[in-house]
Amino acid sequence: MKDISKTAAKPNTNTSSMTKLTKAMSTFELTSKQQQFQQYQQQLEQQQQQLIIQQQQLEQLTSELAALRKNRSQSTWSFRFKSARLKNFLAKIHGSSKYQPRFPLKQIVFSYIGSFIGIAALAYISVSTHYPLIAAPFGAAAVLLFAAPDSPLAQPRNCIVGNFLGGLVSLIMVHLFGSEPWVMALAVATAIKVMQLTKTLHPPGGAVALVGVMSRAEWSFLFTPVLAGSIVLVFCTFVFNNLMPGRTYPKHWL
Repeated sequence: MKDISKTAAKPNTNTSSMTKLTKAMSTFELTSKQQQFQQYQQQLEQQQQQLIIQQQQLEQLTSELAALRKNRSQSTWSFRFKSARLKNFLAKIHGSSKYQPRFPLKQIVFSYIGSFIGIAALAYISVSTHYPLIAAPFGAAAVLLFAAPDSPLAQPRNCIVGNFLGGLVSLIMVHLFGSEPWVMALAVATAIKVMQLTKTLHPPGGAVALVGVMSRAEWSFLFTPVLAGSIVLVFCTFVFNNLMPGRTYPKHWL
């Protein structure tokens, strides 16, 4: 009977061992699967991180490419703009050979005689009266008055008042700031502006302003030679041009 019970107990022992072995194998497989899953999960996370890094690099490259395109576009636009400005500048300075007027021989002779008489009158009056009625700007004034008497810049209002304002500006500048180089520039620029505002623009008026600052003129400079010399020169122009055939002066007084 004992042998029979021992024999009957052996299958139970084997069954128990098999069960344990099966459980152990299941546990091992489960652990192995979990480890594999964790490895796959780690690999997936690494790939995701790499993908994020690559995406960031791609975005950076895209932004750099956009910046390069923008700079290139700006450079191209700037080059085109500069080219257009250069072409415009060259077109402006090209000029025309037909712009300069041709003066008839009679007008050239009249201008020659008239300018000689006007400047000679100023010089001889200055010598005989001992009053300085002549100044360098009157040479430029003679060009306008006798060579282009019809010009708006050569009318009595422009010659007399324009020169007077140029002298007045120079005296104010000298007494306020002295005769430094920048004061010379300021005097000429201010004289031009004042003449434009008063409609008395006369190119020699700018020369009067410059001479006044350069010579550190006193207030007498405003009357002799500027005002008196301008009046004498306009009077000579008035008499001479109206005595010559085909000429009338002035076009207007005021």
